[in-house]
Amino acid sequence: MIEWSAEDLMIRDAVRGWIDAEVRPRLDALDSGELPPYGLLRDLFRTFGMDEMARQSFQARLARERDGGGTGGADADPGEDRPGGDPAMGMLPVIELCKVAPGLVSAMGVSLGLAAGTIMKRGDLEQKRRWGLDLLTLDKIGAWAITEPGSGSDAFGGMQATARRDGDDYVLNGSKTFITNGPHADTIVFYCKLDDGRDPRDREILTFVLDRGMPGLEQSRPLRKMGLHSSPTGELFLNDVRAGEDRLLRSGSGSGRDSARQNFVTERAGVAAMALGVIEECLRLSVDYARKRELWGRPIGDFQLIQLKLAKMEVARLNVQNLVFRHIEMARKGRTPTLAEASAMKLYAAQAASEVAMEAVQLFGGNGYMSEYRVEQLARDAKSFQIYAGTDEIQVTHIARDLLSR
Repeated sequence: MIEWSAEDLMIRDAVRGWIDAEVRPRLDALDSGELPPYGLLRDLFRTFGMDEMARQSFQARLARERDGGGTGGADADPGEDRPGGDPAMGMLPVIELCKVAPGLVSAMGVSLGLAAGTIMKRGDLEQKRRWGLDLLTLDKIGAWAITEPGSGSDAFGGMQATARRDGDDYVLNGSKTFITNGPHADTIVFYCKLDDGRDPRDREILTFVLDRGMPGLEQSRPLRKMGLHSSPTGELFLNDVRAGEDRLLRSGSGSGRDSARQNFVTERAGVAAMALGVIEECLRLSVDYARKRELWGRPIGDFQLIQLKLAKMEVARLNVQNLVFRHIEMARKGRTPTLAEASAMKLYAAQAASEVAMEAVQLFGGNGYMSEYRVEQLARDAKSFQIYAGTDEIQVTHIARDLLSR
């Protein structure tokens, strides 16, 4: 794949039109945190029939599994339930939304790709019926809770949240932080360690599905943060939350650790599409500004240092676009990136987006530091790409370990 098809471009333009009409006028309210993103995301799904496509795909998948035609387990095609089927259909809204409000994509991606994705890979038929469809259609919002205040990049080893057996149930305790959709989530996929007396670092990782309002479960108000204000982030506190076996995800091959690692791949590969949206918008705004802004009687685009900035932005755009195209082709062939491949994609794309956005601020000068000029918001939002889903430093570790193990 070297370019978007005519059909892709039609979809892109339709999504772009919806964003211009529905998102841009509400951008200030989204960036201030005054307006949660979920109403807009549901409208996006309804407008383009993505909810109905997800519903049809869900019913077809469950019918196959019920008839023995598919396992639906951890090794199932991660794109099987993607609205629209073709991975390009999933990528284009991500790219276009990230040109305006990347936080919308974070909120949507966690609910669909991580929360719903985990349930659809690890859940049994009843669990998928109970929670999967509502998440895939965005009728309900999901959160994926693994990060803790004291663990950070050491997500598994440093995990302190526990599940203790008590009769037929489990009793869950612990806290999670930096949880996307945490304040508003209806459904929470919660990772913790089985309290079985073994050394904490060796304990089994369990995955539970929790619902808003369960006794002992507290969801914080949105946290204040540097960027991605259109994506509510919060904390979770569990104090003796009782969860039955029906809430434990056990289907499919592998463990809770394997489930989380597969989601890291999904999340990291998706950052490339998010980064492309930021880069394309920063480049568009910068080219337009370089043509109109004059210095010493000349457009600043006439000066070589400005031209160098624009040229580097275009190089970054081409490189990240090629990563996105490669990911689409892999998905069409049923291949999932390895953890190292996904880490490489995220490392390069995240750094490129952050660098392009900061160069756009520099090109705009004093105007670039003002919120009136959109590059200021995009620079704040792009920085998050280098932190969430694993920091740059963690991506380097995963890539290097893969190289050294060959």
